[in-house]
Amino acid sequence: MIAIPFLSLLLASGASWPVTPSVPPAPLFQEDEEAFDDERPEVEELLDALKGHIKKKGEEDAEAIGVIDRLVGEFEQSGPKDRADIVKKLKDCFGVKRTDEIAEGVPDDRLYMAAAVALGRMGPESVKTLDGLIGHKSHRKNLRLQAMLAQSLGKTKDLDGVDTLVDLLKHKDAPMQAAGAEALGNYYDAPLEERKEIFEELLKAMMGQKSKADDVTDLEAQERWNTISGPIIETLQKLTRHGETDPVQWQAWWNDNKKEDWDSAG
Repeated sequence: MIAIPFLSLLLASGASWPVTPSVPPAPLFQEDEEAFDDERPEVEELLDALKGHIKKKGEEDAEAIGVIDRLVGEFEQSGPKDRADIVKKLKDCFGVKRTDEIAEGVPDDRLYMAAAVALGRMGPESVKTLDGLIGHKSHRKNLRLQAMLAQSLGKTKDLDGVDTLVDLLKHKDAPMQAAGAEALGNYYDAPLEERKEIFEELLKAMMGQKSKADDVTDLEAQERWNTISGPIIETLQKLTRHGETDPVQWQAWWNDNKKEDWDSAG
């Protein structure tokens, strides 16, 4: 079975915001699900084990994360029913309460984080779950978890996730704007018209914040600019395969190229 060491490492690290896991992106094309057996006993066994671990109020979260590691590998070899069951059980991880802290002011969210990362490998089945967890009242105050959920939604590469990620560009918290912008970079291979729509929203967010940050007395605007500008520019580069870095030049490039075929040779 395939394991993702990051999930187990996450439990021990207590890493602070922001967290960017070194998990490979989801495959561009899902394999034919009919090639896999469904309702396999090994999947049922793992799901039962995960259910038991997460009920232990955090005492067996290390074991739970180990099971999540294994479920990621099983998901890639599963039929549609097993895939749906795996996603549902990972969603259940977010419904259990964890009140301890890893460090002062840092919640013990390692189970949630591991489940969030795993769901990023389970598109398109996980898209609806991830979308529902972004901004959910039970976890919306945990910005590093919310950012991870956004990253995972992007990693599914599913176009149904685009609207939610674009909405994050208007979020009141700059780290969430940055997370939305970075996650949208996963759509570099989306159809051209989709990429153009994403580009336009990113450009709008970038130029709007730049105009505020140009006021040298507005320290809050400048801090927000410093947080979001890098991720936005990096995603603009991915979407267009164009290496511009200056915001004003990006606006000029868009004016000249918004009706062009960005994928044509030369």
